[in-house]
Amino acid sequence: MRVVLASRSPRRRDLLERIGIFPEVVPANIDEAQRANESATHYVQRLSQEKVQKIADELGVTSDVVFLGADTCVELDGVVHDQPEDREAARRTLSILSGRTHQVHTAVTCLSQKGSTTIIDTARVTMVPISTHLMEWYLDTGESYGKAGAYGMQGFGGVLVERVQGSMSTVIGLPLAPTAHLLRVLG
Repeated sequence: MRVVLASRSPRRRDLLERIGIFPEVVPANIDEAQRANESATHYVQRLSQEKVQKIADELGVTSDVVFLGADTCVELDGVVHDQPEDREAARRTLSILSGRTHQVHTAVTCLSQKGSTTIIDTARVTMVPISTHLMEWYLDTGESYGKAGAYGMQGFGGVLVERVQGSMSTVIGLPLAPTAHLLRVLG
C-alpha cells in the first residue's frame, strides 16, 4: 500500500517514518487563508481535507493508495496564530504567546477507496515568559518560519515551552496514534 502525504512539512514525513511509514510526498498547493468567522478547528479540518482531495483528484484513487493530509494551527483567545511572514510577525506572535497557555489543533484527513475520515486532535501548550534576550536568540535561529505559532517544539523552540498537555506529535504537526488508526482502517 502506497501512502501519499499531501504536505510539504518535513516534520510530518519524519513523524511517519518514526512509525515505519515511508510516504510519497506530494504537496498540495491550495489557498491556506482562514475564512471570515471560521473557527480554528474548522479551519484546520477544511485545509487537511482540501489538501487530500486535491492530490487524490490529481493522482487518482486506486486500491493500492491511501492519501494523508494534515494541517496545524495555534489558537489563543479565539485567534489563530499562523506561520509568520517575517521576523516582526514572529516576534508579535511569540510576545502574545509568552507566559500563556494556548491550544494547538492538528487535523488529519485520510482518504482511500474505503472512504474518507478526518480527526482533530488538540494539545494545550504553556509557554515560558519569553525575555527579550531569549526572544532575540530564538528569532536568530530562523526556526520561526514555516511554523504555526512561530515556534518549533521539536527544535530550539522547545526551550520556550514550559508544559504540554496532550500529544507532543500533535504539537509537532501529526498526532501519531490517531493517524496510525486512520491508516489501519482506511489503508
